[in-house]
Amino acid sequence: MARNVAIDDHRGSGRARRLTVVLIASSVAFGASASAVDLAKAVADGKTSLGFRYRLEHVSQDGVAKDALASTARARLTWNSAETGNFTFGIETDYSLILGIEDFNSTTNGRTEYPVVADPKGFDLNQAFVKYGNGDTPVPVGRQRLNHGGQSVLGGVAYRQNEQTYDALRIQGKAGTIDLDYSYIHNVNRIFGPGDAAQPGDWYGNSHAFRATASAAEGHTVAGFAYLFDLSNANGPPNSNATYGVDYQGEFEALTVSAALARQSDYADNPVSYDALYYSVQGVATLGGLTLTGAIEVLGSDAGAAGFRTPVATLHKFQGWTDRFLATPATGVRDTWFSVAGKVGDATVTGVFHDFQADEGGADYGSEIGLAVTYPLRDNLSFLFKTAQYSADEHASDITKLWLMLDWKW
Repeated sequence: MARNVAIDDHRGSGRARRLTVVLIASSVAFGASASAVDLAKAVADGKTSLGFRYRLEHVSQDGVAKDALASTARARLTWNSAETGNFTFGIETDYSLILGIEDFNSTTNGRTEYPVVADPKGFDLNQAFVKYGNGDTPVPVGRQRLNHGGQSVLGGVAYRQNEQTYDALRIQGKAGTIDLDYSYIHNVNRIFGPGDAAQPGDWYGNSHAFRATASAAEGHTVAGFAYLFDLSNANGPPNSNATYGVDYQGEFEALTVSAALARQSDYADNPVSYDALYYSVQGVATLGGLTLTGAIEVLGSDAGAAGFRTPVATLHKFQGWTDRFLATPATGVRDTWFSVAGKVGDATVTGVFHDFQADEGGADYGSEIGLAVTYPLRDNLSFLFKTAQYSADEHASDITKLWLMLDWKW
């Protein structure tokens, strides 16, 4: 993984302590309404769901001694209470395991002769929250998912076996026709956990995420956002940033257009002083049975000193499936890409091409081509085949990845 590494002494036990503090705080905050809560009924009428996901991942990377082959799975148990006294409660546990083949660098197993497949084994408490209210004004507190917009800045990285969730207080509401969404984030429960190794399993600190979304007209929305990420441990400080921006999405018959503009600067204890711009424009059109997408996304640079960074985004969705730009180069990245998707019987087939250049200096980084096929085997069982190949020019090295995945939900 292309990130600077600095390890501290905070381990999985610290994660549990911080979550306990958050949940105790929620009990105090909502204590005035406790008399209206019937816990026995909430538990008895609760709902449980199960999930199991298996994935075989192969990686061939220039400069790494051996090819990786990872046979991993994730077992998930989710329970949500019934509502009582305007309260609901939720718990979700994940167990990531290795099924037979461990020829890969999970970031925790020490097998550095293989390429990285960031699916470490272990048990994790994925969600544990108390929520007050429903409808337009829910207030959940505790460990929870936070996915803003397209997840280009704040997301859950759900593709990896250990999902990224947040210890946070979230407040959602309305001001007239404007949807408001604010979160105070105490801890980022990262995909590399539950413990620390080559990467910290947690980033803790005092971060804030705010988004306000308005309908400008039917089929058109505009959102303003502010993200203040104060990541205080291990390699968190160099990733701390303040980001302010606006995005737009509009529908024009068979064409959907989206665009975004943002400015980012250093924040909290980031040792590098910088300012960088972000902008993107994307169009999605339907033509017969095909969906055509074309886009340009630019994570800018401050004269080569630092690039616009998105440390808690769902990074696998952006800048290609081979994950060669998980950390933005100091010279930024300009990603020009297009995709074609359509149905072949019950299967959905998607082809995508990316061309990568530096924002500062215009260097040719490389290009990537990818193919994905999803197929519903049953209502609760899906199959995925996906492959991508990155051809390097002036950034990173050549790499080819292939995935086979089965996903069950009950």
